[in-house]
Amino acid sequence: MVILKGYKFRLNTSPTAEVLSRQFGGCNRFVWNRALALQKERLNNKQRCMSYSNLCKLLPAWKKEHTFLAEAPSQTLQQTLKALSNAINEAFTTGSQKRSPVFKKRGHCKDSFRYPQGFEAKNKQVFLPKIGWVVFRKSRHIKGKPKNVTVSREIDHWYISVQTDQKVAEPVHPSDKEVGIDLGIKKLIVLSDGRYTEPLNAFMKAQKKLAKLQRGLSRKVNYRVTGTSWSRRSRNYTGILPT
Repeated sequence: MVILKGYKFRLNTSPTAEVLSRQFGGCNRFVWNRALALQKERLNNKQRCMSYSNLCKLLPAWKKEHTFLAEAPSQTLQQTLKALSNAINEAFTTGSQKRSPVFKKRGHCKDSFRYPQGFEAKNKQVFLPKIGWVVFRKSRHIKGKPKNVTVSREIDHWYISVQTDQKVAEPVHPSDKEVGIDLGIKKLIVLSDGRYTEPLNAFMKAQKKLAKLQRGLSRKVNYRVTGTSWSRRSRNYTGILPT
């Protein structure tokens, strides 16, 4: 099977790479806020949010209006719009716990931008389009096929996160006599060998009977004499008579 795995390393940025990284991070933050303001305006006007592809069609006009956006790699700006669209879709998905995306403030958020292609990691250097080769602190080998690279700033340092596709064997439990047990909701018990037990649904089965007993209980009056009760319907006294 194929899994996704990320590798994070700290960059040793030169003064030029530092300036360009901050500039590109600011451009992507601007595009995020501009697109989010547009989507919120459409929602306030009872209109549907624009799709990712339609948002990308607005980038050329935004670059003409704000010339500094043209200096940032176009693919990073497109990835920012894609991330915003995914965040909005997740927020409006039924049952999702994700909150609606918010505006990013300078200095109050982690600047980041993503390269889906055009990058290259070689030895202890990574090539980032429009930035060049940057040395990173390679603490372990990168396994698998690189899919994308995310550049982010945390406090005063820049980092890269390389996401790769890796092929791994299907996990097989070494023992044929012992199984693992997982308790769930849709399936009550799931064993590691694939067997499962359907939920009992005890409440659903006894719901009508429970409602009937609760109605009968609501018509009864309890007295302080131990073991006594009085039914309003039958008017029959049951219990131990006091002496």
